[in-house]
Amino acid sequence: MKFVADPFGVWVDGRLLLFAEAYDYRTRHGVIELIELGADFSPVRRSVVLREPWHLSYPQVFEADGDWWMIPEAHRSGVLTLYRAAAFPHRWEPVVRLALDAPAIDATPFRYDGLWWLAYSPAGPQRWKQGRLLLAFAERLTGPWRRHPGNPVRNDLASSRPGGTAWLENGVPCLPVQDCTRTYGGALRVLKVLELSSRRFKAEASAPLLPPSGAGAYRHGLHTLSACGPVTLFDVKRVDRSLW
Repeated sequence: MKFVADPFGVWVDGRLLLFAEAYDYRTRHGVIELIELGADFSPVRRSVVLREPWHLSYPQVFEADGDWWMIPEAHRSGVLTLYRAAAFPHRWEPVVRLALDAPAIDATPFRYDGLWWLAYSPAGPQRWKQGRLLLAFAERLTGPWRRHPGNPVRNDLASSRPGGTAWLENGVPCLPVQDCTRTYGGALRVLKVLELSSRRFKAEASAPLLPPSGAGAYRHGLHTLSACGPVTLFDVKRVDRSLW
């Protein structure tokens, strides 16, 4: 039994390249897969592009400073590692370990006010993983990164754990965050950042975003929301049960 989750995509030469977590229940281990989509969005090719001894998920892939970068979630390794494409999109190499105040979960980078920002949840008790939001900032993507003095800047099961790509709306940073009050990956909200500086943070969360009506059997949750040019990528879930 396997599932695919955490979709992040980029367009290259008119092709949509989708990076995602591929999880195997038998090994309890996730790897990063690349799914190349055709003009009708059907899968054309599928391959593993990053595998480590530890679990990987949430592959934030983006272009900056003339290179392609990936920041996958890998808190079981004890660190957050920034990867650079050695041969995009199939081969990736670790560049630097980002020094933060805790092993980061679902780290989400974005640019704002001349700085790189990183939103993430900390490893630790389940309540922290699903209900705390931390921030770090740096002048360069490779660091050094400084921890926000207000960490955790948010402590709320309904609107803390990052859940997709951040964007600017009328100059205001917006971040999809998970609503885990009912279940993990149960819904998403949009966290609108009203004030963000190296000393201060203030934000407000939207009402829950629920799975679309066409989700069918996959109506038990909405987990990740990713901007990708003219399309938006998201994943939904269903719950199956068996005696095994």
